[in-house]
Amino acid sequence: MVKRFEIYLYNLDDVPVAEAKNTRPCVVVSPDEMNSNLSTVVVAPIAAAGAPCPTRIPFKFLGEDRVVVADQVRTVDKERLVKKIGKLKGRSKNRILRILREMFAD
Repeated sequence: MVKRFEIYLYNLDDVPVAEAKNTRPCVVVSPDEMNSNLSTVVVAPIAAAGAPCPTRIPFKFLGEDRVVVADQVRTVDKERLVKKIGKLKGRSKNRILRILREMFAD
């Protein structure tokens, strides 16, 4: 089962195939109850660290500075999740949830 805060490579190809050519890392932000009952998940892309922005959460991944891009969340079919490559840890999880609440609660 896909779980919240797991990091996956997401298939960006027009048609999802087993041999994905165009992938990008993303973190699952949808709750586990949703993840276990639907064929889709909500993800936020992961990008190289750039200029600071309130909706971009910095973290270290595979020895590199990265950001979770919370302002670009999207719902994707689980078939597009190619491979689990990690999991978010520590304060980054709480920061993502706080920012998503701020973005959608008011």
